[in-house]
Amino acid sequence: MLLAGAHTAIAQRGAPEQSTRILFLFDASQSMYARWESNTKYEVAKKMLGEMVDSLQGLENLELALRVYGHTKRYPPQDCDDTRLEVPFGKGNNFAIKKRLEEISPSGTTPIARSLEACGGDFPKSPARNIIILITDGIEECNGDPCAVSALLQRKGIILKPFIIGLGLNKDFIKSFDCVGNYFDATDETQFKNAFNIVITQALNNTTVQVNLLDITGKATETNTSMTFYDRHTGNIRYNLMHTINAKGVPDTVQIDPLGAYRMTVHTIPEVTKDSITLTPGKHNIIAVDVPQGDLQFKIDGANEYKKLKAIIRKKGDKNTLHVQDFEEVTRYIVGEYDLEILTTPRIYINGIHIDQSKTTTIQIPSPGFATIVCNAPGYGDILLEEKNQLQWVHRMSLNSIKESIVLQPGLYRIIFRPKNSQSSLYTIEKTFRIGSGSSISVNIN
Repeated sequence: MLLAGAHTAIAQRGAPEQSTRILFLFDASQSMYARWESNTKYEVAKKMLGEMVDSLQGLENLELALRVYGHTKRYPPQDCDDTRLEVPFGKGNNFAIKKRLEEISPSGTTPIARSLEACGGDFPKSPARNIIILITDGIEECNGDPCAVSALLQRKGIILKPFIIGLGLNKDFIKSFDCVGNYFDATDETQFKNAFNIVITQALNNTTVQVNLLDITGKATETNTSMTFYDRHTGNIRYNLMHTINAKGVPDTVQIDPLGAYRMTVHTIPEVTKDSITLTPGKHNIIAVDVPQGDLQFKIDGANEYKKLKAIIRKKGDKNTLHVQDFEEVTRYIVGEYDLEILTTPRIYINGIHIDQSKTTTIQIPSPGFATIVCNAPGYGDILLEEKNQLQWVHRMSLNSIKESIVLQPGLYRIIFRPKNSQSSLYTIEKTFRIGSGSSISVNIN
């Protein structure tokens, strides 16, 4: 595919909404004088880059810059600081880039790590998709670590994963670039042109993605759940999307930047994460995640004033709180078993409740009763539930009040009370009372 035709198509589709900055990191070390195909490596690469920046002319939301290394000092001696930003970022600066390359003559060494590190300061601070395209015929010659520098720039969110186009590189050297970025090998001019075209297309184009949220049968029926795409290298949030299924019953298609790798979290209860997601640029990608879900609701008998209760939901056998659900809600959960703690007085514990695919599990509890405790004087008092000849603490009475009302679940209760001014346990008063569902009772402590 011809470069000009490819980028005309890009322009017709419209540039990406987010600004893109491309920094060309160009090798002008002494080895670029070597003969390659129709001319020297430097002349071939210079010509190709010139055609490329011309084809990008007029694209909105795109800024270009040029950094060159190995061109200001002669080798020998070796100068590992021989790197310079020759054309800063700007729009419509294709002429400036071509002109500067015409003025440069290869002469020095290959400080790739030092040049990549310097690239980090070449990008403006404002948000954009920052991309480095390294064009080189050699590997690091200054004992630097291009892999570590590239990883650091990506972790800091300064750049996306770089592109490297290698010109006639020895196959033994190619592996050294795997950890630096996306490597493209050019063994001749035709491959170099094709590699350039692919790199620019990937740098400029977003890619379509369809997220299939799978039910327990493997069908993409789950939906209406938010999703977050994180940059896997930096941990930064890249996209927040609310999943939907379109009118044809197919999960909706969205555009996502194909550069880099992602970690996607589906905000179900509990959340489901899929890591190490890579996209194929220029194609329709499908990401499938197993998120089978069912519903849980709570009901209570009796009057509405008792229905504003809450329940704590935990994974079976896990003490950590997963969700706090209102009785008035119907909430979706991933299929599985859960332990419930209903915040009544006393608490109701139900373990091993199973949530089934596309079904509603209903938990119904009896309506509570209403107890009014009346004392002759303030004092220390506890209310306990009596079950199977065992007492379970339920509530501590107010120390400074002689009348207190409390909502209690049906059951048999005891009050153990001592007046505040009585300094002996012998003055302990014990009262037994029973609460029925929906009933009201007054308990006098004399």
